[in-house]
Amino acid sequence: MVILDEAGRLARRVGLGGLTIGSLATQTGMSKSGLFAHFGSKESLQLQVLEHSSERFVDDVIRPALKAPRGEPRVRDLFERWIAWDSLEGGCPLVAASFELDDQPGPVRETLVRVQRDWADTLATVFTSGIGEGHFRPDADPRQFAQDMMGVMLSYHLASRLLADAGAADRARRALDALLTAAA
Repeated sequence: MVILDEAGRLARRVGLGGLTIGSLATQTGMSKSGLFAHFGSKESLQLQVLEHSSERFVDDVIRPALKAPRGEPRVRDLFERWIAWDSLEGGCPLVAASFELDDQPGPVRETLVRVQRDWADTLATVFTSGIGEGHFRPDADPRQFAQDMMGVMLSYHLASRLLADAGAADRARRALDALLTAAA
């Protein structure tokens, strides 16, 4: 677990493609041979880091947000927890990996696709519970809302991380407000 935490921090800085057994050995002060014995290949390392990052995301963002009241409060809590997650050094490794792997076939991309679909499903499910609570229109499309919310998050990621825009979080919150108002 400690090795995967360190590998995850390294991947936040250099991306999954830049994450190698050698770079992890340098970062941790461990031997390459010891890490190779543990992971076996760069692809295995990347897969394990992706799975570990996904588990951390669930533990740090999704599970705590599911304790918020259903409907709009839960949607907002998920959003705020994601903003905090993306604000960590290196940003959201799952977003970064999405840009890095979008056109690269293979098991690492397939794992990332599953993780991102699970996230979209979570957002749609949380929104659907808000329909049941009467916070959103009965004819509102949960899949459309999830896609639009993910769009706001990706826009925030680019504006805050790449463009270093200090106002990105406030604009993202206003965009979320607009989505929620349109769905109400």
